[in-house]
Amino acid sequence: MTIEEVRMVTMPAIERRGPSEEELLAVFLDLDLPEGYRAELIEGKIVVSPPPDGDHEDVLSRLVGEIHRQSAVNLHVSGHKGLITPLGRFIPDATIGPKGLFRGMDSWADPKGVIMTVEVTSTRPDNDRGPKRRGYAAAEIPFYLLVDRAEGVATLYSAPSAGDYRQYLHIPFGNKLHLPEPFGFTFDTSEFT
Repeated sequence: MTIEEVRMVTMPAIERRGPSEEELLAVFLDLDLPEGYRAELIEGKIVVSPPPDGDHEDVLSRLVGEIHRQSAVNLHVSGHKGLITPLGRFIPDATIGPKGLFRGMDSWADPKGVIMTVEVTSTRPDNDRGPKRRGYAAAEIPFYLLVDRAEGVATLYSAPSAGDYRQYLHIPFGNKLHLPEPFGFTFDTSEFT
């Protein structure tokens, strides 16, 4: 065969498809992970994360302690609650809602009634900064607090609309961040450094 003859031959297209959403969800829900690891389904990808480091947990512990100590209303905090959002199945570092919200919920739950989600960046900060932020907004969770250890900034997102948050406040570590009602208190981010 000459080069001209090869050029004239057309190969049938090979159709390669990925798993359907249902197939991917079935695989995701059937994962058997080592202790302490967690899996999330983020924008059609299964993301497995190792247990967080001590600095991550220290930041989260300080923040949750302040919420319990200073909140004007009785809020409950769930660590690593599975939420079903329009963009996947996410496990925030902390999920905050009114007293009794989490009682009777399945492992994976509708985020209706959740007031705020919290993420402290670690191994995959870009997921926290983009897809997870958009997923929480699409689920109409009023507030999303991102403590970005790599950037040295805490960002409070609010006013979810059309799949993203319309307002945000960036506070460099070392400054005070005010959490509006129903929290109604200000905390010092210098402890995050």
